[in-house]
Parts: sequence; C-alpha cells; structure tokens
Amino acid sequence: MRWTGDVAAGDWLKPLIDDPWRHTMHDVVPRGFEAYARVFHPASRSRPVGQRWPRGSIDDNARGWQKFSAERHEIESESVSWAQVADAFGTTMHPYAQFRALVGQTDGAGAAGQPEDAAGWHYGQTMEGQLDAGVLSVLAGVLSGRTTTPDSGGVALWDGWGDLVGGLGYGGSRSAYVRFDGDDPEQGVDFIAQTTRDWFNDVFRPPTWQDGILSREISKSPRLELPGRSFVVFEGGIREFTSPDWESRVPWLDVSGVELGFPPSAYAPSIIWPDDHAWVLVSEVDYDSTIIAGSRELIRAVCSTPGVEALPIAPDSALTWDSDEVNR
Repeated sequence: MRWTGDVAAGDWLKPLIDDPWRHTMHDVVPRGFEAYARVFHPASRSRPVGQRWPRGSIDDNARGWQKFSAERHEIESESVSWAQVADAFGTTMHPYAQFRALVGQTDGAGAAGQPEDAAGWHYGQTMEGQLDAGVLSVLAGVLSGRTTTPDSGGVALWDGWGDLVGGLGYGGSRSAYVRFDGDDPEQGVDFIAQTTRDWFNDVFRPPTWQDGILSREISKSPRLELPGRSFVVFEGGIREFTSPDWESRVPWLDVSGVELGFPPSAYAPSIIWPDDHAWVLVSEVDYDSTIIAGSRELIRAVCSTPGVEALPIAPDSALTWDSDEVNR
C-alpha cells in the first residue's frame, strides 16, 4: 500500500453522494448499489469485581468515588455487541437502532454519565468513525472474495483526525503529549514548555510547521474532496486488511508511538473500494457504524459472518442520533 497524490481515483464516488446533504446515509454513502449493510461498531462495558460502582456522578458523590478509587478494585472489561446491550437494558435491537436509545439514558449513570444496567455494568460509547481493527480484518476476508480486484483499489482516510496530517501552529510536536506520564515533576515542566503557547510573545512569532503522523509532503498534498469531507488517498487492495496485524503495516502507522513503546496503532480507513467498484465500505466520522454497499449476495454474506454484527438496511436510511423510532 502506498500514498498517491492522484486523488482522481476517487472521483467515481462524487456523483453518487448527495450534494447538498439530505440527512440520509447518502450524504456520505454512495447511491446506486443493489443492497446495503450496517456494521455495528462493538461497544464496551466494565464493572468492579465483587463490588458495585459508587452511585451517582463524581459531582454528586465525590466522597464515594474518592473512597472507591483509593480501594483500587479490580475492574473487569469486555467488548459487547449491540444485541447484548439491548438485552441488558430491555430495549430492541433493529437495523436502525441508535446506541443512546438502546441504553435508554437511564438514571443509573456513572461518573462520566455512563449508563448502568441491572447487573452493574457501565457502558462506554461506541467508537465513531472507527471500525474495530479485528472486525475490519474479518470483513476484509469476505470483501476480498467479492471483487475481481482484491489487490488493487483505493483507501481513503479522513484528514480531520487531529494528529494525522501536519500543519502550521504553535508549541511542540504532538509526540510531547504521549511522552508525559504525569508522575515526574521535571518531566511535567518540560511537557508544559513544549506544549503550552506563550500568548504574549507568540504575537510576534509566526507559526511553525507541526508534524503529523503523515509526512509533510502528504500533509500538503491534494485531497479527495467529497461533500462535506476531505480525504488523503492511498493505493491498496482489501486483501491487505485480512491480516490481523494490518495496523502495523499501513503507511499511516503512528511510528512515534511505537518508538515510545506503545502497541502499533493506526486509524481505520474511512473509505475502501476495489478498482472494479464492486462494493464500497464507508466509516463516516460521525457514525458509530460502518456501511457496506454492494450486491445482494455480498450483503447476505456480510450479515451472516461470525464475529461481525451487521444487518441489512434500505437505501435512503437515516442514521442520525435521533432516528431510532423503535426505542423511544
């Protein structure tokens, strides 16, 4: 896989996406395909082992949360499907479900407003714009078999992720934020020196280039411009994502994080398509699910793949936060 400045490879998408937006999935997902599937991004939940969370929020129960923190309880966490979430809260899972509606915005909310079920699990929000790396790997195996060009196509990344591309600004590089662990006072002074803007003196100092994950050349390159969104484009095939460790192989791997001892990490693609345009995968930055457009046979295969929670949806579906008409 490699970066390309020839963003025209994605021009085929432009006439298939609504412009102006009409508040349906076709604001970001191309029209014209036989069928569509919605892949639900996994949720997560956690609870103390052998203990209940303190009641209320930190503001409402500061003493209780301080005591709980000092006791250093073991916390168990797990990934869960939306169907499991619906079962836990007595709501209904369906193709157009919205996560906030599934958890019901119950009164039993934790410190960060996390919903709590009857079994004491706290539920975090699902990832918006980011398909789980493992789920993408599984889907890539399905998608590879439904195109004549599994080794060639386009991979687009939304350029709005804060650390992806470089730009003019003030302060230190983005890597300064991951170097500071908060325990070393001297390190803290260095952290502040590198990352805090001096508003008085910076009036007289021009901004300087701040590196991102991608090189300066790529950061300054043309973008694939779709309605309301801009993307950096790479040449690559879906088969490259079938490996469970695809994050360590892509050109936008966060190398500085790896050098600092963190596990390999990379953003999930925003759009993937093969050269024969047999299908397209879209992870819109504001959606907590990914949409796959393709043949009816492909959509049936996606929705029946173990390890993937997906349901077929109709063209012109609305997937906004308030579009769940079942769980109201």
